[in-house]
Amino acid sequence: MTTGSATDLLAGAPLTVLGRIMPASNHTYLARLGDDPDGPQAVYKPTSGERPLWDFADGTLAAREYAAWVVSDALGWSVVPPTVLRDGPAGPGMVQLWCEPDPEQDAVDLLPEGPVPDGMLHVLDAYDNHDRLIMLLHEDSAPLRRMALFDVVVNNTDRKGGHVLAMADGHRYGVDHGVCFHVDDKLRTVLWGFHGRRFTAEERTALEGLLVGLDGPTGDTLGDLLDRYEIAATRRRTERLLSAGRFPEPGPGWPSLPWPAF
Repeated sequence: MTTGSATDLLAGAPLTVLGRIMPASNHTYLARLGDDPDGPQAVYKPTSGERPLWDFADGTLAAREYAAWVVSDALGWSVVPPTVLRDGPAGPGMVQLWCEPDPEQDAVDLLPEGPVPDGMLHVLDAYDNHDRLIMLLHEDSAPLRRMALFDVVVNNTDRKGGHVLAMADGHRYGVDHGVCFHVDDKLRTVLWGFHGRRFTAEERTALEGLLVGLDGPTGDTLGDLLDRYEIAATRRRTERLLSAGRFPEPGPGWPSLPWPAF
C-alpha cells in the first residue's frame, strides 16, 4: 500500500472501534478501517481522551502526532506510519495505520551485562529489579539512525524502546509522538548510541530539504497544527543539526532517557 492510498483509506474509510489498547496514558483504540473484518486496522486516539499535561497545551496531542507524520513525510524517511486527523466514534482525533512488528526482531533490547553483540550499540548499563547488571542496547542501522535524527528535529520527549516497531522487511517505524515539538529542549530517547557520529550525505540532504520545506508547504501545513513558536523552534533545531554536522550528545538539565525505558 502506497503512502497516498494509505492516507486516503485512513481519511475516508468507516472507522469501527474494536477495543481499547492498554495500558496507555491517553485513550487509545484499535479500530478497523472499512467493512472487511480482515481488512486494515488503525490506531485511533481521540482528542477527548487526552490526559492534561503540565508542559503541553490541552487538546493538542493528536495534532502533534499528525505534525510528526508531516515532518517524517517531508524528510522522506517514513519514520512515522501514515497518519491523518479525522472524526471518529469518540470525536475528532488522530488515526494511524496499524503496523504489526516482527516478534523475532528487537531493534532496542535489554541484555545481561557482557560483550555487545555485533550490529548493536551500547547506550547504558543499569540494574534490573533483581539487582543484576543489564545493558540497554539498540541496533546500528540506517533506519534507526533516521529515527534518532528525526527525534532530535521534532524534539521527541518520549522515545521508549516500545515505541520502535521492527518490521519484518527491516524497516523501523516510530510511534507515539504526542509529546513532541515543545519550544524548550526536552529530548528524551533510548537511541543515544549514535551520539557524536557525523551525518551521511543522505542525512544532510534530507535535513536541508526539510529546512526549505519549513519555509514553504511543510511550514504551511504545520501552521494549522502547531503554534508559530514551535515551528520556529523546529527550524532552529534543524539549523543547529546542520551546523554541527553530527548527532548530539546527551545534555545536562533535563533527563536524557524516558522513564520507563520500555
